Amino acid sequence: HTVLVLSNPIHTDIALPAEPAVRARFGFLAKPLGPPDPDYPADAGLPLARADVGSIVVGWGGRSFYTATPTWADLKPGPVLRSFTGDASVLHLELAGTIDPGAESVRAYTLDDAAFERMLDYIEASFRRDDAGQPIALPGTAYGAFDRFFEAEGRFTAFAGCNAWTARALRAAGITTGLWTPLPQTLAWSLDLHG
Repeated sequence: HTVLVLSNPIHTDIALPAEPAVRARFGFLAKPLGPPDPDYPADAGLPLARADVGSIVVGWGGRSFYTATPTWADLKPGPVLRSFTGDASVLHLELAGTIDPGAESVRAYTLDDAAFERMLDYIEASFRRDDAGQPIALPGTAYGAFDRFFEAEGRFTAFAGCNAWTARALRAAGITTGLWTPLPQTLAWSLDLHG
């Protein structure tokens, strides 16, 4: 199983291979959240069965910043402030096509079945769930037709941010990282150091 760590200047995501077992495990992404809303097509369910879906990209972050800032042009002071003072957390899942594992902002890791299962278990345990045990989706927050936000466990702070979550997911799979990786660059340095 090839897992990718995707990074930009402030955030990291994990791209899971869209293997049949992974698609089945994240099958809840295809379920509609309610009546169709033309402003939020993802609420009708993500097209998980499409043959061109190569990865399911997962990221964890602060709710205010993550849901309100799809691009740098959308940056607002309030969500930035909450990122430093503490915020509820969310998981963002997005369907993606083929991602080049050799791209500059991508790191590839090959995991055996047991390590991959531990990573999937960690990711699944990050979802906040309703009384029926289902992940709690956040209608009306998607960036487009191929992504969806969910309530997550934990609280986002400057000390427990998205890159630290990525590091914990990697450690669950047996990949050694630094204990505190607040930035993508510090995560990359720790992976190089321990790699």
